[in-house]
Amino acid sequence: MSVGQVAVDQTTFRRVLGHFGTGVAVITGMDGERPVGFACQSFAALSLDPPLVLFCPARTSRAWPALERAGRFCANVLSESQQPVSTVFGRSGENKFAEVSWTPAPSGAPVLTGALTWIDCTIETVHEAGDHYIVIGRVETLGETRPERPLLFYRGAYAGLGPTSQPPPPDLEAFLTGLHPDDWM
Repeated sequence: MSVGQVAVDQTTFRRVLGHFGTGVAVITGMDGERPVGFACQSFAALSLDPPLVLFCPARTSRAWPALERAGRFCANVLSESQQPVSTVFGRSGENKFAEVSWTPAPSGAPVLTGALTWIDCTIETVHEAGDHYIVIGRVETLGETRPERPLLFYRGAYAGLGPTSQPPPPDLEAFLTGLHPDDWM
């Protein structure tokens, strides 16, 4: 540990970062003829030009080596009604796909039936980061979207969206996708 650096307790770290709500995705791919996948909270849009996304599998993930070998993956964004699907893919086990239905994306990676939407990608770059990897994927195909609510995870549990009392501001669409003069990039 460096001079002046304070040790961060893992339990406190989880509790504090658990206050940042996330969506839930299932990252899928093929290991030869066998589908593989895992539930993932650390999935995000990264770049519009070129279109890139990222996800962060644990170094201990059993599915990640197969996805890395395949060089392709599909991020399935789960809908609020898919909590049981998240549970299936959040636990360890060999035949998770026996409990769900799916169709192949253009890459062949599984698109889970009922997903809010899906993003089919090729692996662009992988970085080591602590006990995880940061995987950057180039978006090849985007799925249609469904008019349902997303499955969210907040403070260690599934969460939902409540009704909003105000309409969104007109410039909200550019909030995460537009470039602003004060952007740090």
